[in-house]
Amino acid sequence: MKNMIAGIFIAAALSVPAAAQKAAQAVSPQSALPVVVWQPSHQNDTSNGKSNEALVCDAIAQYAHAAQPVYDEYKVSSYREPGLHHSTYGTNTAVSNTSAVIDGKKSGYAFELEKSNEHHPLVFIALHNNAAAGVNAIWGYVHDGDKYEAANRELAGIIVDEIAAAVPLKNRGVHPDSSTGRNDYRCKATGRLAFYSIDENVNTAPYRVLLEIGDGDLAPQFLADKSNQRKIGEAVKKGLAKFISTHNLSGKAGADSRR
Repeated sequence: MKNMIAGIFIAAALSVPAAAQKAAQAVSPQSALPVVVWQPSHQNDTSNGKSNEALVCDAIAQYAHAAQPVYDEYKVSSYREPGLHHSTYGTNTAVSNTSAVIDGKKSGYAFELEKSNEHHPLVFIALHNNAAAGVNAIWGYVHDGDKYEAANRELAGIIVDEIAAAVPLKNRGVHPDSSTGRNDYRCKATGRLAFYSIDENVNTAPYRVLLEIGDGDLAPQFLADKSNQRKIGEAVKKGLAKFISTHNLSGKAGADSRR
């Protein structure tokens, strides 16, 4: 599957609706449509070889994009991108995997966030799979302590509910990113543990959520199933559309986003 870094999606190896792909390609860069960035995980080391998280999450992102309604949408991915460290593995919660420069190279996560910020997204959605959680479920995470936390909790909650209604995943609700207690990446503003990808000091999108979808150790067959990937992707878009419609959002971050 061709890795698309800074452009609107095109049809790839997945069987996504041609009409939706055609409509997506017709979106003008100057459109007042909400700008949405998808960040599928680039990790392929999270389930002891049972599941490739990067490919599963990329497929979900493709299906989400293809689903109606179509916005001004982009994908950012460092998967197998040369010249980076931690471009196919590594955690969102460790300094050495995210903000650190190693041997003059930036991380895959830093590369992805730079590309995302170039699009000035209104909404940013990171897609991941859990591993070794002991339950096949859906979790939503938001950044702890910034001014958009309440809105992001609302967005994540809507999407989590839609996914749990679409496929047999237990609904584990929405949590602050500081609650995981993992590793050593911290928000500069609060000093709390955080996910690099949704830290407001790194990510300029006002609306930012990270989804942990399923468990690659417990249910790799479930995650690899194309029908499940499609249903999850469509559910994510359905939840996103509800949030955008409710708040009458449009355009890019930093612009007049409420009509």
